[in-house]
Amino acid sequence: MSEPSLYKGLSARLIKTFGMAELEARKLKYATTGTEALLMGMLTEGTSKAARFLRTKGVTLYAVKQETVKLLGKGDMYYNPPEHPPVTEPGKKALEAAHSYRKTLSGGEGEVTTEHLLLGLLDQTAATAAQVLKTLGIDDAAYEELKHLAAGQATTVA
Repeated sequence: MSEPSLYKGLSARLIKTFGMAELEARKLKYATTGTEALLMGMLTEGTSKAARFLRTKGVTLYAVKQETVKLLGKGDMYYNPPEHPPVTEPGKKALEAAHSYRKTLSGGEGEVTTEHLLLGLLDQTAATAAQVLKTLGIDDAAYEELKHLAAGQATTVA
């Protein structure tokens, strides 16, 4: 999938999540928007089904930031990150996976949502977001519950 087509068909909440992810990356003085920043952006946006799902599992923005800093550290305090830090390769792969989840779980209908992106982030097992989520208790059972939520079959998150 070419890079421009990665950003087509995204829901309004997912677009806002990307904006918030860039902001979170800049706050931590990171030169790029990685999977961890996408996860933080999702929690910062806060109104999506994926954000509510994470909160019901006890995953908070504060906890994600703490775990991210443990894994990656903070950027140099004198570094001025770009206004729009580019998305890392694992972040792009997570977005590609989100498009795939939209096709398989939603029958190719509708927009790519934050739930699809969260599934894509979890698929990138070597990336920071997946490691952070695993540390914070998101396991295989939660992954399956999220798949049902993304397919519109779950009733646990309102």
